[in-house]
Amino acid sequence: MQVGKLPPAALQQLIFDQLGQRRSEIVLRGALGEDSAALDLGGDLCVIATDPITGAVKNAGWLAVHVSCNDIAANGADPVAVLLTILLPEGSSQQLVAEIMADAERAAAEIRVEIVGGHTELTAAVNQPVISAVAVGRVPAGQLATSNNIHPGDSLVVTKYVGLEGTAILAWDFPHLVEPVVGKQLLLEAQALAQQLSVVPEARIAAAYGVRAMHDATEGGVLGAAYELAKAAGLGFELVEQELPLHPATQMLAEHFRFDPLRLISSGTLLLATAEPAGLIARLQQAHIPAKVVGRFTAAGETLLLRDNGKVEPVEAPAGDELWRLQKELLA
Repeated sequence: MQVGKLPPAALQQLIFDQLGQRRSEIVLRGALGEDSAALDLGGDLCVIATDPITGAVKNAGWLAVHVSCNDIAANGADPVAVLLTILLPEGSSQQLVAEIMADAERAAAEIRVEIVGGHTELTAAVNQPVISAVAVGRVPAGQLATSNNIHPGDSLVVTKYVGLEGTAILAWDFPHLVEPVVGKQLLLEAQALAQQLSVVPEARIAAAYGVRAMHDATEGGVLGAAYELAKAAGLGFELVEQELPLHPATQMLAEHFRFDPLRLISSGTLLLATAEPAGLIARLQQAHIPAKVVGRFTAAGETLLLRDNGKVEPVEAPAGDELWRLQKELLA
């Protein structure tokens, strides 16, 4: 393919024929000659978020849909639509576009959203695929979950595993380096973590249950997400390292490559603030979603982590994700 926008025939075949489930809320869809998409949401709030995928090569379309929809789900919204901007290096093939869109369509179908538009282009500005996704959702007025709802003493609950996304990316992009460390079985388990990157199922359960707030642990990992949530609420927190759930592959990779799994990108791990953790955890477990209390919010502004060795460490603002450093080292 040549540099620039995809030609109309390729757009129709590779993009517009693979747009996921059609939603009744969509009154204007992505199509040749149309620049925008329109949604009729009635009296509900329209919730919008955007996220780029720059750290993954494998499953990039899958990640783009799930990561962007995770953000709006964390505010209690039900995802409805996604727009994708796909920037590809010069010389990229139509097969690459087809693979990205097949991944994206599969993710969209799983969480019942429609891909309503976007942009696809070959450009010298990138040296690997870069995908930016915009997610749009709806939530009834008065049911938006935000950080200013959190109270001192509320429990902090996390779902699934810490470092989930980063572990999956390492396993997919560097299997030749990961397998010697963890073995074949754990490599396959780490790659399978990509299937758990959506927090939409647990966010839907939590929103119905009535949690105070939610936050998806993306760049900066679970520590960065907890810090952001607490600071947005004007509170502090106390986290207990021993309670933070790590997949065995994550633990082994962290020890071998010397990185902090608590600061590893972790889309798929949802942080929830709630005054009634037992009932929430029971609801999640009924849906086969692991969850546990890992700490609590405090009135003091201090953000603290109780390490396994008994030391108490202050948690600072996220200064970068461990995945980006690891990728540089592993590609060197």
